[in-house]
Amino acid sequence: MRLSKNERYKNREMHPLRIIPLGGLGEFGLNMMLIEYGDAAVAVDCGLMFPGADLLGIDLVIPDVSYLIERKDYLKAIILTHAHEDHIGALPYILKHLAVPIFGTRLTLGLLANKLEEHGLEDTADVREITAGKPWEVAPFRIEGIRVTHSLMDCLALAVETPLGTVIHTGDFKIDNTPMEGEMFDFQRFAAYGEKGVLLLLSDSTNVERPGYTPSEREVGRNLEQIFQESSGKVLVSTFSSSIPRIQQVVDISERCGRRVVLSGRSMIRNGQIASDLGYLRLPRNFMIESERWHDLPPAQLTFLTTGSQGEPLSVLHRVALNDHKTIKIDPGDTVILSSKFIPGNEKTISNLINHLYRRGAEVHYEKVSEIHVSGHASQEELKTMLQLTRPRYFVPIHGEYRHLVKHRRLAQNVGVPEENCFILEDGDVLELTAHRAQKIKPVQVGRVFVDGKGVGDVGDVVIRDRRHLSEDGMVLAVMAIHQQSGELVAGPDVISRGFMGDQFSEEVLEQARKVVLETLSAMNRETRADPGELKEEVRRSLRRYFRKRLERHPVVLPYIIET
Repeated sequence: MRLSKNERYKNREMHPLRIIPLGGLGEFGLNMMLIEYGDAAVAVDCGLMFPGADLLGIDLVIPDVSYLIERKDYLKAIILTHAHEDHIGALPYILKHLAVPIFGTRLTLGLLANKLEEHGLEDTADVREITAGKPWEVAPFRIEGIRVTHSLMDCLALAVETPLGTVIHTGDFKIDNTPMEGEMFDFQRFAAYGEKGVLLLLSDSTNVERPGYTPSEREVGRNLEQIFQESSGKVLVSTFSSSIPRIQQVVDISERCGRRVVLSGRSMIRNGQIASDLGYLRLPRNFMIESERWHDLPPAQLTFLTTGSQGEPLSVLHRVALNDHKTIKIDPGDTVILSSKFIPGNEKTISNLINHLYRRGAEVHYEKVSEIHVSGHASQEELKTMLQLTRPRYFVPIHGEYRHLVKHRRLAQNVGVPEENCFILEDGDVLELTAHRAQKIKPVQVGRVFVDGKGVGDVGDVVIRDRRHLSEDGMVLAVMAIHQQSGELVAGPDVISRGFMGDQFSEEVLEQARKVVLETLSAMNRETRADPGELKEEVRRSLRRYFRKRLERHPVVLPYIIET
């Protein structure tokens, strides 16, 4: 009888099972978890992170996958739990280095397809559709997707059967018993695995600080409809373009209130049409996009679905708030609804956006003043339910900042998981499991890769430090022309400052700085002056010393030498 791949692995000597987070632990975003057995591994998700205010000029942050690139043929698959950016956004960058199959549900792959096309990967990427409840093999693993509810449709938890036991990765989840899409949380499959025995549970920690249960998405609909009924002008609803259930609610409410729906923003139009084509979103026949002729309709008959709920600088809503959008204008009596959570770090940007909208005459509804958003993540009682259903031998909290991981570990212990079987991991940590024990071993090298425009990884910590230095202390440029052979000063030096000091004393300070450069040049021998590298370093040191003594400031000093 011919053995399956998994059976052949079972007949070999047993290897330890290793769990290695490359991103997503101790932070929100960058989600990527390796499950490794022997010489094979699968990765769960491959997400990005949006940069904080300290990462000046950076567009995106993605995981460093050097560990995988160095191990040819080691990674067998990347399995996607759902289509949010913090779970799929890094894939187009990673696939340029790792040609591995990508598994995901129909909607997840549909929303991924556009990203791959933008990066010229649509013809080379190996994407494979999976369905909840239908297991498949990636040797030595047998994997099954389990239906969970979230703020998006077609979301999965994963049961990964290994030669040592079953690992359950919850993905992002909450337990919504009245979901918009009608796809129910699959209690039975989690319980079935719990009965068979779960070696390790990796569970979402986002809302571990919230007691009770996370409200259903349908509760948002009732509050949104009340706002619509009270609105006499245009209604602009801004949400994430991947929040298909929320978009569906806005469409349905608009129809009941006699409003036409206008999609605005590239990602909103693109994702709306993809979800509609795949059957996950029901758009009315007479919906429009922002470029079409909706201007003849009365304001009370218009609903705009837009991007920009986080105040993104180039988003539709940001341009509307600044009265800079080519077609959409805010008039007194219009209503704006920010139907999403404020992402930590974006509070000031969103606050400025709201102020601008009020200046235009709009009435603005947002999470702090109106109940127009619910989380897609499980609160404490739902997290307890997951632990009770699966009854894991070992537990690792995932998807959260460090305090969330600590509190989720404590919750697991309260439910009955022994303290010694609960582990807190951070990016790069390695949890090794054998038949008899689990322990943390030597970590692997991980990090973050910065995406700046078309550059991926060419901007590192040193560049970020310099940008931060420039933003805080300003810059001084010392320009001079030096004869190549003789080392004599031909022209200059001119000392120019930007972002360094005010006008009150700048002329006197810069004139004195010019004298410092001249004194430095006169103290150097001809050979040194003729060496551009040595000359730059001496001038830099002299000016730094001068500004530190004179002003107790530390600008970036850039000598610029013109050789004649």
